[in-house]
Amino acid sequence: MVPLCLPCAAAGVGRLSWCAGDLTIVKKGASISIVPEFGSGFWRGYKFASCLQFTMSTQTRKTGIVASASHESIAGTDQRQWVLLRKTLGAWVKPYLEKNSLVVAALNLISAHDGSPVTYDHVAFRTFGVDGCGIDSIADFFMDFGYRKREQLFFPGKKLRAFWYSPPEQFLDVAGNGVDGPLPRIFVSEILVEELSVRAQEIIKKYTGNAAPAIKYPVLAGVLNSLPWPTPHFAEYQQLASESEYAAWTLVNGYTLNHLTVSVHRLSKLRKIEMLNQLLLDHDIRLNTEGGTLKVSPDGGLQQSSTVADSASFTFADGEVKTVPASYLEFAERLVLPRFKNIPENEVREWHRRDGFEVGNADKIFASTFSDQTGVQ
Repeated sequence: MVPLCLPCAAAGVGRLSWCAGDLTIVKKGASISIVPEFGSGFWRGYKFASCLQFTMSTQTRKTGIVASASHESIAGTDQRQWVLLRKTLGAWVKPYLEKNSLVVAALNLISAHDGSPVTYDHVAFRTFGVDGCGIDSIADFFMDFGYRKREQLFFPGKKLRAFWYSPPEQFLDVAGNGVDGPLPRIFVSEILVEELSVRAQEIIKKYTGNAAPAIKYPVLAGVLNSLPWPTPHFAEYQQLASESEYAAWTLVNGYTLNHLTVSVHRLSKLRKIEMLNQLLLDHDIRLNTEGGTLKVSPDGGLQQSSTVADSASFTFADGEVKTVPASYLEFAERLVLPRFKNIPENEVREWHRRDGFEVGNADKIFASTFSDQTGVQ
């Protein structure tokens, strides 16, 4: 590994398409400078000093030069925005952990048996696709911090769609634990309200139509674990649940975290998901069995599992106190892509692994909050 100087601006020739962004290659004699294309992929939101020391492998591969960054190498970046983002994520996670004791038990178990930092692959949210309460209400916040909108996924049977968002890639492989480690991907789904029955639409719109002005501040609602719309009535919750358990969950949970996902391949002793699943089952932590405990993408590169959702007491507007499904914990192992199979294990980085999400996997993970898994009616 050799340090290369990355000037802020230079006139050069040549271009390398690398991972999520373009780099301009400038060769002067025996030295090479690499100039980022500002605003694209990897480099979005990246502010360079006049000279930035960056660690780059001299080994080239089929997809080009492979680079990696650390906190120390991000000299010149306005660190305040990343501190704010991490603190916000931490504040979002806090009520999630306070509300879901089974999640805490699983995380403690992993920490006790593995010993390495537990980091997050992605965090997920559920929304109503109407009245400004949908995907964009959450996604806009993260995109302001340099997250990139990626693929759209559809789930026709559940009348859902989703987008996932990738973090600035200089934060994909940094040291740290939890929200202070690698920044997670963001997965935001929404129910397609207009495809539901007239009665279900009326119930949802009764509440989303009265979400202003709180709907402008979904982050605040999530951090405070507070609904942005009026407290629902139990009878309406039941009616909604009979048609869409996803919609009923969203009505009583709002913008709380639907789930965190442990990055299994970043663990040490438990870096294989089958081993992790067995540990959890051996300690009576129930896993989602929809489609089998282990959910595997067709290419085999993305392997996922999840706990069954916790439950929580909820006081409805009519005074009835009922148990409702809360949130859960997911686990994801991303395997190294075939074209990188010959890279030494200690040189494998996150961008060498299978990225993105899989409809078949996610469709079954959604069931983690459904009554046939939780037993909560």
